[in-house]
Amino acid sequence: MSLFMRNLCFYTNKALHAHTQLNTVREMPKSGKKKGGKSESAKQNDTITEGPITLDKSGNVSIKIQAKPGAKHNNVTDISDEAVGVAISAPPVEGEANTELVKYIASVLGLRKSDVSLERGSRSRHKTILVSGSTVEKVTEKLKAEMEN
Repeated sequence: MSLFMRNLCFYTNKALHAHTQLNTVREMPKSGKKKGGKSESAKQNDTITEGPITLDKSGNVSIKIQAKPGAKHNNVTDISDEAVGVAISAPPVEGEANTELVKYIASVLGLRKSDVSLERGSRSRHKTILVSGSTVEKVTEKLKAEMEN
C-alpha cells in the first residue's frame, strides 16, 4: 500500500471515529438540587398577601389588572383571585388605554397620577400597576366600592 493510501485510510478512520463520538448522547447525572430561580420561601417573601392586590418587597401596592379597552364607560367590573377586571373607554391604540387606565385607577384610589404607574403589560390585556403611598387594605376597599357603583 502506498504512503498516500495509508494516510488516507488513517485520516478517514480518525474522522469517522470523531463523528461517532459527536453523535453519541451522554446523559448528565441528576442531582437533588435545582439550579437557578428562587426558593419557595424567597418567592413567598416577595409578596405579602395573595390575590390580585399585593404588597411587593419595596413597599408598593401591586395590582394585577385584566384590561377591557373600548368600553362605553370606565368601570371596575370584577375582582377575582387572578386579576381586577377594569373596563376602559379609550381604544387600545398608541397607549391611549394605558394612559386612561392609570388616570382612572388614580382617581378611584384618590391619589395623584404620579403615584400610580404601569409596571408591565403595556401591550397586553394583562397588566400590573404599582401604587405608592397606600396600603393593600385601602386599595382593596376602594376598588370594591367602585365596583359596586
